[in-house]
Amino acid sequence: MPDKEEALEVEGVVTQALANTRFRVRLDSGGAEVMAHVAGRMRKHFIRIVPGDRVKVELSPYDLTKGRITYRER
Repeated sequence: MPDKEEALEVEGVVTQALANTRFRVRLDSGGAEVMAHVAGRMRKHFIRIVPGDRVKVELSPYDLTKGRITYRER
């Protein structure tokens, strides 16, 4: 059985907050913008994200325009 595809982990800055805990994030590598939602663990611990925050995003290997925010830096 093949291994699960690995998610790419990149860093970026939140530029815009959208509906349904989605955010637009500008990536440090190349300056591309992706749509990202908040990971369930962050939602569980009530970690708030606002535009301007530095975050770590896991990008799907299948669609590089969508991702999941896994960490907010202090």
